[in-house]
Amino acid sequence: MRRLMISILVVFGVLLLTSLFVIQEGERGMVIRFGRVLDNDGISRIYNPGLHFKMPMFDRVKVLDARIQTMDGRSDRFVTSEKKDVIIDTYVKWRIADFGRFYLTTGGGNVLTAEALLERKVTDVLRSEIGAREIKQIVSGPRNNNVLLESADNEEFATEAVKEALEIDGERDKIMENVLNGTRDSAMKDLGVEIVDFRMKKINLPENISDSIYKRMRAERESVARKHRSQGREKAEVIRAQAELEVATVLAEADKTARVTRGQADAKAARIYYQAYDKDPEFFSFIRSLKAYEKSFSDRRDILVLDPKSDFFKYMNNAEGIAKE
Repeated sequence: MRRLMISILVVFGVLLLTSLFVIQEGERGMVIRFGRVLDNDGISRIYNPGLHFKMPMFDRVKVLDARIQTMDGRSDRFVTSEKKDVIIDTYVKWRIADFGRFYLTTGGGNVLTAEALLERKVTDVLRSEIGAREIKQIVSGPRNNNVLLESADNEEFATEAVKEALEIDGERDKIMENVLNGTRDSAMKDLGVEIVDFRMKKINLPENISDSIYKRMRAERESVARKHRSQGREKAEVIRAQAELEVATVLAEADKTARVTRGQADAKAARIYYQAYDKDPEFFSFIRSLKAYEKSFSDRRDILVLDPKSDFFKYMNNAEGIAKE
């Protein structure tokens, strides 16, 4: 009897443990019985996080991730309205909204199948959006003409990039918004998935086209650079000519001032000499002779060939320093 009770308790414990299941936070659970999802009046029964019960041996639990997931799509080639190829890399943020529908349409809640179907929907809408626009519109965001015009007005020579940007109305943000709106309803209806966000994270050109575009851009930049250099040289010549003119003007004014000052000094000196001569002609003559001696014999190697009796030596021949009559 005791063994029977123990056996019954063991069986009961096993049944109890196999009938319990736990759903973690961020997940949702579904009970599958005989290959069918349990429902309430046609609506799939979804189990929220916590401890729940199921029928042992007959029921199995399918756990699905309820958090936002990221589908990092592969790079794909698209054709623009100009019949040019672009390679776009995208990603999609999505989460399961209708768990029953998701389970049924993805072959038992297969995330890879869901992402493959979702990627096909996104690619179809994106291909339509890209095919209706030019490359300039695809790679550019919404323009801000006020900022561009202000920068063009402040610069004396507006760059070609600014001028070109004024003519482009970028629609990159509009494309992403249209793709998001165009796939949201169908994803919910067909897959039970809510698309939270869609972004184009990288837009490239094929390698052969990129090389030709880079060469053309380099040639345009070199042309702009040559234009700026020639304008800079022209400005430099103007500034140099103005500087030379100012230097010549300053030197001319200085020379004029020097000549006037020198003339005034010579006139004043002549007036002083005249006044000195008028007061004492003999003393004036004596002073002038001493200055002449000083200048004539400033160097020991100086030699003068003169008659000793000439007037030049009249003060030297007179020991008293008075000229003889």
